[in-house]
Amino acid sequence: MQYLNYLLFGVYPYIALAVFIIGSWIRYDHGQYTWKAGSSQMVSSSGMRVASNLFHVGIILIFFGHLVGLLTPSWLYEPIMSPGTKQIIAIVVGGIAGAMCWVGSLMLLKRRLTDPRVKATGTFADTLVIAILFVQVSLGMLTIVSSLGHLDGSVMQQLSKWAQGIVFFQSNPAQYMEGIHFIYKIHIFLGITIFVIFPFTRLVHIWSAPVEYISRRYQIVRKRA
Repeated sequence: MQYLNYLLFGVYPYIALAVFIIGSWIRYDHGQYTWKAGSSQMVSSSGMRVASNLFHVGIILIFFGHLVGLLTPSWLYEPIMSPGTKQIIAIVVGGIAGAMCWVGSLMLLKRRLTDPRVKATGTFADTLVIAILFVQVSLGMLTIVSSLGHLDGSVMQQLSKWAQGIVFFQSNPAQYMEGIHFIYKIHIFLGITIFVIFPFTRLVHIWSAPVEYISRRYQIVRKRA
């Protein structure tokens, strides 16, 4: 069991990161015409705006929440708050963002599965990605339920040590995953797997976030008579 724990949470994360980085680079270099979000809004806009906004706002908050929550060293926040307080903040903020993302992803998945026009123009990979993200968010919401049983922040500290151990190439970070509730392990394993499938799906459009749209000038398509 220890060996499996080491394989899944000590070795697999580095394999996933390698596939994520190298695969994205190869796809950008050799398949730029496939580097797109592949939006289906032009095919059918029914419910798209609400679903897309809920999903994207929620998932962005979740991403940066995980990034800050897991990779912030304890010595940086302990002078102003306890690990338990940090966990409560994470539960509240993560719960709101998770609920938004869960509703948005459910609406998008339902749309993919039931709208005839979207089904006809979409691909299996598009539906699979949304389904995986929906399951991942659902697992994340279940971890909140588990977290309510231990508000001292001890488990969150263990998960932070694991994440920081992976990022900073510490020896055997998988040791911090021993004794962790299985729901966290499934959630983390699926999260790592998303990095593996990332280069081969529409998720690559995340690299091309259109931040320049905020400051660029309007494009004139035609002039009024």
